[in-house]
Amino acid sequence: MRAWLERVAKNLEMAGAIVWMAFMAGIGLALGVSLVIAVVSKHAHAETVPPQAARFKADLTRCARVHWGLEAPVATFAAQIHQESRWNPNAVSPVGAKGLTQFMPATSAWMGNVDPELTANQPFNPGWALRALSAYDKWLWDRVQASTPCDRMAMALSAYNGGLGWVQRDKALARQRGADPLEWFGSVERFNAGRSAAASRENRGYPRLILLTLEPLYVQAGWGRGVCHDDLR
Repeated sequence: MRAWLERVAKNLEMAGAIVWMAFMAGIGLALGVSLVIAVVSKHAHAETVPPQAARFKADLTRCARVHWGLEAPVATFAAQIHQESRWNPNAVSPVGAKGLTQFMPATSAWMGNVDPELTANQPFNPGWALRALSAYDKWLWDRVQASTPCDRMAMALSAYNGGLGWVQRDKALARQRGADPLEWFGSVERFNAGRSAAASRENRGYPRLILLTLEPLYVQAGWGRGVCHDDLR
């Protein structure tokens, strides 16, 4: 897992450099972002759905439908779990996030407020973790507005990674600077309302990797629809 994370970091570092060079050369932000997508997409070709993911597919589908209905974007959630733990139910991050869905202890303990079935607070229990991820994503989704479902999910994922308050502040800053606060890609994602540079880079990479790189991988593998990709086959 460490080697995979290092590869992701290297791709993101390269992507940031490309945007900066494009800006300095007068190429423009749009082309810079396109180049970033190309770099990150190249990483997708090195990724595959891990064999251990299959044992969680039915449970993830069931848990996702509890909060999102029959049209739940299961491929999106599968991509998120891939990014969080690479399907390791015993994963523990250096900062203390736990389980398949890498909940921090405070968030894990609070999840009973979102769904009473989650009061047990069992982040290492795959059933609990899968339901918690789908519940928390829906809770965040309901609290952000965007022009498209894809932009809305990007905002929800940014909030999952770094906190809803930061997303709202970034949107306010985007509006203040004349950018569209209802568009994430190429708009709100360009603004940082006060996070450290490292935290901002990680947060911006999180929805891009999930929605633009990993989600299509799971759609193609038959995990159902994604928010940004319904069917790529």
